[in-house]
Amino acid sequence: MRKMTYFAVFMAAVAFMSACGNSYQETKRLSRLERQRLAKEDSAALKIAVMPTLDCLPLYVAREYKWFCDGKTDIRLKYFTSQIDCDTAILNGRVEGAVSDLVRVARMNKSGAKVKPQIATAAYWQLFTNRNSRIRQLNQLDDKMVAMTRYSVTDMLADHVVDSAKLKSERVFKVQINDVNVRLQMMLNNEMDAMFVTEPQATLARLAKHKVLLDTRKMNWHMGVIAFREKPMKDVDRKRQYDVFVKAYNQACDSINKNGIARYAHLMEKYCRTRSAVLDSIPKTKFPHAVGPREKDVLRAEKYIK
Repeated sequence: MRKMTYFAVFMAAVAFMSACGNSYQETKRLSRLERQRLAKEDSAALKIAVMPTLDCLPLYVAREYKWFCDGKTDIRLKYFTSQIDCDTAILNGRVEGAVSDLVRVARMNKSGAKVKPQIATAAYWQLFTNRNSRIRQLNQLDDKMVAMTRYSVTDMLADHVVDSAKLKSERVFKVQINDVNVRLQMMLNNEMDAMFVTEPQATLARLAKHKVLLDTRKMNWHMGVIAFREKPMKDVDRKRQYDVFVKAYNQACDSINKNGIARYAHLMEKYCRTRSAVLDSIPKTKFPHAVGPREKDVLRAEKYIK
């Protein structure tokens, strides 16, 4: 009887181990199928690369309130903190569009990519100098470090400063700091003489008493855009997704213009690391509907890249 009991226990253990084995294999199979399903859904979705910057706020608002969803449209935001990472995503086909600037778009097109700047954004850039450096004029940037990103509007602006102040290019050290949050932090930590940033990083620098020496709004440069790869956007389904995107984008712009940026403090804190107390200090910004960039801005960027 005792032998029979031991045998029954043994067989039960074997059955349990066998069941566990099947369960593990089944779990692997289901996980693989789930990954395949998710990859297929992601491939079919319209994907936009975004940054922790104010020009992306309409996209965050549209996503938060599900205005991108019409029951049959899947629009996804892919979050990056570096514009170069956004470029890589769009060039590698991991996203269909990206919030960018006209210089970057011109650079991508020169490299052989076909990217079209579809929507002009409210982005503007400012040059800040470190409050401890005592730089009060552009010509005082001689032998100083300026944080920027290569092949971007900030690169173009740095060269514009060199030319307008009649400085020697080799005497102004353009330091490539791609992550906009790291760039700001280096200024706040007194590790950089000057930097180019857009909002809300610009407001954070201003509140820290760093000085503004240049503002693209005063220069009448409108260089911010949302750009899309041309080839996939010719597809019928992509066109339909884009129409939904534009409708939601315009709705979000209207909402921000009506209610103000502070109304979306939770989104600014979540995506841009901006405390609600700072939002009242951001200059009033009008977010225009989805229209293309001005031809003179496009030509300005293309001329610089050439």
